[in-house]
Amino acid sequence: MLKKGKIGVLIVNLGTPDDPGRGAVYRYLKEFLLDKRVIDISWLGRNLLVRGIIAPFRSGASGKLYQKLWTEEGSPLKVNGIKLADGVREKLGDEYIVELAMRYQSPSIESAFNKLIENNISKLIVFPLFPHYASASTGSVHEEVMRLASKQLVIPDLKLINSYHDDDAMCEIFAENARKHDVKSFDHVLFSYHGLPVRQMVKSDNCNHCQKVENCCNDISYKNQYCYTAQCHDTTKVLVKKLGLKEGEYSICFQSRLGRAEWVKPYTTDVLKQRAAEGDKSLLVLCPAFVSDCLETTIEVMDEYLEEWEEMGGDRIELVESLNANPKWIDRVSEMVAEWA
Repeated sequence: MLKKGKIGVLIVNLGTPDDPGRGAVYRYLKEFLLDKRVIDISWLGRNLLVRGIIAPFRSGASGKLYQKLWTEEGSPLKVNGIKLADGVREKLGDEYIVELAMRYQSPSIESAFNKLIENNISKLIVFPLFPHYASASTGSVHEEVMRLASKQLVIPDLKLINSYHDDDAMCEIFAENARKHDVKSFDHVLFSYHGLPVRQMVKSDNCNHCQKVENCCNDISYKNQYCYTAQCHDTTKVLVKKLGLKEGEYSICFQSRLGRAEWVKPYTTDVLKQRAAEGDKSLLVLCPAFVSDCLETTIEVMDEYLEEWEEMGGDRIELVESLNANPKWIDRVSEMVAEWA
């Protein structure tokens, strides 16, 4: 009987600068924002905007934020990614080869992909660390892997993971982390997801559903199964049930807006204003779009939004820890990879 090669596993997150200095942040922003799936305008417009305005002018300010985020080990997103990959590698055993990659900066997808190909793998499983599908995240990872695979004369079996937004075990880990904060002691719970431009949502719609049907994202079906916001609503429903929350005790919102274009609503900052007007003083925030704590959670929520909240008269915001390198998350990723293999 033919002995098959090992199964390659490519675990991919978005990326992080190599260090918090302005030069490294500039390189990261440039590579990230020049991706046509991230800023989906003309090549010329994108290059003028990124190279001429965003990267030069934002790299200094962003570098200061990364300095606040940085630990002795380095970027939390990369540190947790390494720990996750190491744990999955140990769990899966010798039949698998596991590599961590970042879509932008290092370790690059290309370097990790080449390592796997050099080992003559029989199958490649691509596991993006994004529970919810978006063209600008999962879609970009898939495109890059397919670009690299297309150069190979022999292309191994490919399994590209689209999303796992409703995975019960994953949601249970988020819920367990939330329960550590005594959920009922807070006036309100926010489920804050990364935002996306509305135009990207409309472009991704193949069923003439997006923005054409009232509350088009509230319930998921075959028409919007790949819709990022519909998947976010679906994750929220699972978590709300697990946490025993009732209508009115929680809100869904979207953060990290960039530029003047319309992004999916409601914006997190607007929901903060609404909760302050309702007289709330304490908020518990979950960010289920991020499986690792990063700039958007540790700094944006617990620094920028907390400052806004206190200026509005609020007392406290607490952030629920993400999945990071939680042993249960390592177990679940290992299980999902084995199921897909």
